[in-house]
Amino acid sequence: MLSKIFLHKKDDPNDPAVRARCGRNAGIFGIVLNTLLAAGKIIVGSVSGAISVTADGLNNLTDCGSNVVSVIGFKMSEKPADKEHPFGHRRAESVASLLIAVIILVVAAELIMQSAEKIFSPSETDISLLVLLVLGISVAVKLFMFLLNRSLGKAISSETLKATAADSISDVIATTAVLISAILSRFTSLELDGYLGVVVALFIAVTGIGILKDTVSNLLGKAPDPDTVRDIEKRVLSFENVRGLHDLTVHDYGQNKLYATVHVEVDAQMSITSAHDLADRIEKDFAEQTAIALTVHIDPLVYDDPELNRLRDEINRIVDEIDPALKMHDFRMVGGETHKNLVFDVAVPFDCKISDTEIYKRIKDGVSLLDGHYDAVATIERQNIE
Repeated sequence: MLSKIFLHKKDDPNDPAVRARCGRNAGIFGIVLNTLLAAGKIIVGSVSGAISVTADGLNNLTDCGSNVVSVIGFKMSEKPADKEHPFGHRRAESVASLLIAVIILVVAAELIMQSAEKIFSPSETDISLLVLLVLGISVAVKLFMFLLNRSLGKAISSETLKATAADSISDVIATTAVLISAILSRFTSLELDGYLGVVVALFIAVTGIGILKDTVSNLLGKAPDPDTVRDIEKRVLSFENVRGLHDLTVHDYGQNKLYATVHVEVDAQMSITSAHDLADRIEKDFAEQTAIALTVHIDPLVYDDPELNRLRDEINRIVDEIDPALKMHDFRMVGGETHKNLVFDVAVPFDCKISDTEIYKRIKDGVSLLDGHYDAVATIERQNIE
């Protein structure tokens, strides 16, 4: 694998120092290659009068800026947590990816303007064999950079390197288009330089928008990966005396820096000391065996009361009839001799089309039909549940 150029066999890809070193070295390597490509294209493009070649060279020059940003991002993400940033600095990678996306979009806009000018005010181009050679070498180098950054990005799970890989493959396609245009201009009377410049610019813009969208989503706090949620649930439920769980929340502060909280349901007969010990064991297991810092909240529930068990089943039936995707938890009963309140929470998926008001009304209506003087006190919560 190409990732082994920077990631040694003995290296731990989850180690912040290893990730920073690999990202930094890959960035410096990219700066050198992009500088050479930019210089070659800008020189031959200026001499030949081919705006698409010069524009492609300027694109490589901005890639150098992107590499500098990525190096700085990896350096910042390596810093440990401090007073101002108690969760560390690993989101600096996402900030670096955001800057890369902005640079790509700025370049695309500039290329569109230059290419449009070439279309409306065409000028003669002199495509030499040297121009074709430089473009051919550029395609090969950029393809190598794409494969390298993609392989290394997957190995150390780096947003920045994956963004750089996406930028590199867009450069491969863009430069190939310029090369085709140059070949046609040299051997035919077709003059496609300006038009190919616009196509290249639009392709670059699409790449930048894609990176921007993914990066902003990460910074805003996108939903956790479903596999991660399932792994957490499976691991927590594997502990003895855990009867269930709910309100699982996962926060991502950069690759391999996950913080999570979960409410764990246990029998109310369990002593406080035993329940506290269970929470400690779960948290310790996650700290030692995973990259997740988990905080456990214990919810004691009554399971040996026949009336309570019957009512819990009834509420689950009512909720399930509204929408099987809804999940009821934290069920308890309070009140006196004349009436009793059934208190519980209902987790509702974000994509559920039924309004919270309608869900609450239908629950109240369902409870009113039960035998006895019961009233529902339900808290409706929109959550990212499956």
